[in-house]
Amino acid sequence: MHRLILNPSQIITADTNGVGYKRGNDLNKIELIENHSIVIEKDIIKDFVPNTSVNKNQFDEIINAEDNIVLPGLVECHTHLVFSGSRADEFKQKLAGVSYEDIFRNGGGINKTVNSVRETSFTELINIASKRVQHFIEQGVTTLEIKSGYGLDFENEIKLLKVINHLNDKFPIDILSTFLGAHTIPKEFSSNRNGYIKLIIDKMLPAVSKEKLADTCDAFCESTAFTKDEVDLIFNKANELGLRCKLHTDQFNSIGGIDAAIKNNAISVDHLEVIPDDEISKLSNIEMVCVLLPGVSYFLNHKYAPAEKLIDNNAIIALATDFNPGSSNISNISFIMSLAAVKLGMSIEQIISAYTINSAKALNLSDKLGSLEIGKQADFSIYDTNNYADLIYQTTENLNIKTIKKGKIIFDKNGG
Repeated sequence: MHRLILNPSQIITADTNGVGYKRGNDLNKIELIENHSIVIEKDIIKDFVPNTSVNKNQFDEIINAEDNIVLPGLVECHTHLVFSGSRADEFKQKLAGVSYEDIFRNGGGINKTVNSVRETSFTELINIASKRVQHFIEQGVTTLEIKSGYGLDFENEIKLLKVINHLNDKFPIDILSTFLGAHTIPKEFSSNRNGYIKLIIDKMLPAVSKEKLADTCDAFCESTAFTKDEVDLIFNKANELGLRCKLHTDQFNSIGGIDAAIKNNAISVDHLEVIPDDEISKLSNIEMVCVLLPGVSYFLNHKYAPAEKLIDNNAIIALATDFNPGSSNISNISFIMSLAAVKLGMSIEQIISAYTINSAKALNLSDKLGSLEIGKQADFSIYDTNNYADLIYQTTENLNIKTIKKGKIIFDKNGG
């Protein structure tokens, strides 16, 4: 089937000329096209044609984008959206001045959500998570990453990964699963952390690999979670089994996570709120993506990642919500973009690059999606504005009116 996206005011391609990511000052280059339409053949981008040469009779379907802007489908590269229960009581404690780490040490935090997830059935988790996935689609997301990490035993980590895989089958977007069994030490292993690490390495990871339940393996390198050496052990096994790695690191303490990630060829390091200046240079000119999560800093009233320093050091920057119940109960992408502008000091162009092509790079998918280039997957988000600056200027407003995946409209705000 031949489709045409007709006469948008602006087409933001985020084209990289085959590189597959934007680093440093190149983040500002969003490659804007005007007075063109986009030809879609089957599920790929076939061509960009001048409006003056468009023959409407050649197409089976025409999507009118007049007075709209077109972007690559957004890539949400870091979420924990499969969970049950609430941690609103902990939010009250945070407002009273109790730190995230103190809440964890007093029995709250991740382990509270673990207790709830263990008591929630497979079907219930699907029903809960489906509404959240749909919410992301309505914001223009065409590719979504979801982590496990709220099971923390064999049965429930596998359950979570199967829920994520079911969601991938249920929804028309690409949903990638990440195994995060190394989220924290569960309470039943509080006096036997080596036993839990052994469980991850000897039982969980082999099962995840054998059943092809995850695309990547993640871990949390933090004083309340796993040490650099423990992460290294887990990632060694993941790499042995053919799973690429990602790492939560330098969120509250810098304890060597950057070195562990580099050693194990991780595709991304996520958080970096407290990364020291002398560690930033390690991320210069390598292909590991720095995924920044300003919603966490806002939600916890915590330090923001040094985006400008990372960009000045030629790092690859991506953005994501980190949607989760404890440290970033935020699923509004417009708000995350606004925080990136106001608190991280990023330009509008840098933010667009970070939420499209670089987020795709953080999922090892930038060869297929994340930018609008001939031959790439026909994933688009279409916005009700004729100026891309409105994406950040219209704070918390969802301007997306159509989400298109592989050439097909999967969300239409107007129901057409």
